[in-house]
Amino acid sequence: MLEILSFNFQDKHSSALNTSQVGQIGEDLAARFLRRNGYRLVLANFKVPIGRNNRGAQVTGEIDLIAFDEDALCFIEVKTRSSDEFASPLAAVNLRKQRQIIRTARAYRKIFRLNNIKFRYDVVSIVLVKDARPKIELFKGFWTESKFRKKFWKDEF
Repeated sequence: MLEILSFNFQDKHSSALNTSQVGQIGEDLAARFLRRNGYRLVLANFKVPIGRNNRGAQVTGEIDLIAFDEDALCFIEVKTRSSDEFASPLAAVNLRKQRQIIRTARAYRKIFRLNNIKFRYDVVSIVLVKDARPKIELFKGFWTESKFRKKFWKDEF
């Protein structure tokens, strides 16, 4: 599923956008793209504490967009790049990021008591190309929680 939107992302005051500006443009484009493809947006930029790191500092998880696609609750990561010459935006959705989103999604489902609901993890990849339309791609079910489940060995000891 691919749809191209027209959007002028050039800032009037500078020739280059910083990463937070690129990210905000990407999230706005992704929200419009998802709405046009039948998603019902619930929330943007959900943040919640999800634990502590090795040094004891609190870790906060964030989910860019939460939306319904028919009866499935979708936790959506938006990755935007001004170019894909170095790497695809999908390369940034690594195992560490996926694990963090899973922990955040579990907190969301617990807070709102969504125990028996279908859910999945989607990614929207956006490449902003200077003087051209951005390239937007939706990857439904980009990963599942099953690869993060602990495996128990039986009769090992």
